Amino acid sequence: MNKVKDWISRLKKGHMLSVIGVFLLIIIALGIILYQKQREARQVSENTYNMAFYELVDYVSNVETYLAKSVISTTPEQGAETLTNLWREANMAQTYLSRLPIESQELENTQKFLNQVSDYSYALSRKNIYDESLAQQDLDNLENLHNYSVELQNTLNQLSEDINNGRITWGELTKKGKVAFAQQVSTESKDGFSNLEENFHQYSGLIYDGAFSEHLTSAQPKGLTGENIDEEKAKQIAIDFIGQDKIKEISSLGVSENAIIISYTFSIQTNENENINISISQKGGHVIYMNYDREVTSEIISQEQADQIGKDFLTQKGFPNMKETYYLTQSGIMTINYAYNQNGVIMYPDLIKVKVALDNGEILGIETTGYLNNHVERDISKVKITKEQAKQTLNKKLNIESEGLAYIPTEWKTEILCYEFKGKVEDTEFLVYINAENGREEDILVIKDTPNGVLTM
Repeated sequence: MNKVKDWISRLKKGHMLSVIGVFLLIIIALGIILYQKQREARQVSENTYNMAFYELVDYVSNVETYLAKSVISTTPEQGAETLTNLWREANMAQTYLSRLPIESQELENTQKFLNQVSDYSYALSRKNIYDESLAQQDLDNLENLHNYSVELQNTLNQLSEDINNGRITWGELTKKGKVAFAQQVSTESKDGFSNLEENFHQYSGLIYDGAFSEHLTSAQPKGLTGENIDEEKAKQIAIDFIGQDKIKEISSLGVSENAIIISYTFSIQTNENENINISISQKGGHVIYMNYDREVTSEIISQEQADQIGKDFLTQKGFPNMKETYYLTQSGIMTINYAYNQNGVIMYPDLIKVKVALDNGEILGIETTGYLNNHVERDISKVKITKEQAKQTLNKKLNIESEGLAYIPTEWKTEILCYEFKGKVEDTEFLVYINAENGREEDILVIKDTPNGVLTM
């Protein structure tokens, strides 16, 4: 006891008690300020999430309204306007849904539904724009989507009640995700989302020319041929592709089982202690990509030489009849896009990218995903209009420099046989694609001749 009194006495003499007191006051003040700042930040987050949620509710309500209108629309003009509005509202709903801190399966399906509505309405609006009436199957699909939108709207309204009653706090959802979502929502909201989950499967298989068409998203890569191989066989294919004489060591990086193309990946150390990564498909043992990481210190190979080097390399590796299209040069490496040429018709979906070193012409990389996903021999007898008829669609100011047939990919993962016209208007180069079956203008690309290469936009 005497020791304590003596210690306090010494502190008093040294004014240490005052210093400690001030220090404690500062800590308390800082703690209060920090707490207030955290409360303010949480409140801002809550307000932001609330705003996003109520915007989502409004846009989903608009989606339901426009879906209802689309079902009874009888003219292509009115249908085009309604479907364009539907596309816009569904896109906005997706935007606000993505801002919510919920990663539950239920809202994942809501995201997929809104994606499907957006893509489908866009695809159908193009029919209306070309003065085509919707088929009965289209109208049936829209009715199914409308029924789902009504259920989604009701469920979101129930969820809105949970928020208004304080059962849901966005901060907890941010921290705990699915667990908090399951714990906080009311029975009504849970049942609503369960019904959405169950009913969603009835609408997720719509067959249409859009990004969520089941016959497209579930399709197997067309160019992936051959029997399945094991890792040892894949390793030998990798060695043969690179060349045994260049390899110092090769090691496995495992199997990518969740990719569209299941593959074995290997890391190779060259005799010069440089690294190469290479991926071999499990089915058929095809090279999916190869990347050789080395520095290129000079550029003495021309574009024409690099084009030919890449084409010869592809022929040697079992990819004949490839035509160079566009290229980009960076750090002494030219990356060239090659498309398959079937009897003079360019197949742009069958794309292979090749990297050529401009110091010595060495192949530093290849990527064959487009080719492996899409390559088949196409039916090129679908031409219904002549080249001269297709030209009538073109802008009269376009000074045509080249013309031919080409299959082009669409954003819906389908393909269209078109006449490809390359030309100029004043100093701007264009590629214009006219549908070879019906004469529609399918796409226009601007050719950009940059210091680093020729690109399209």
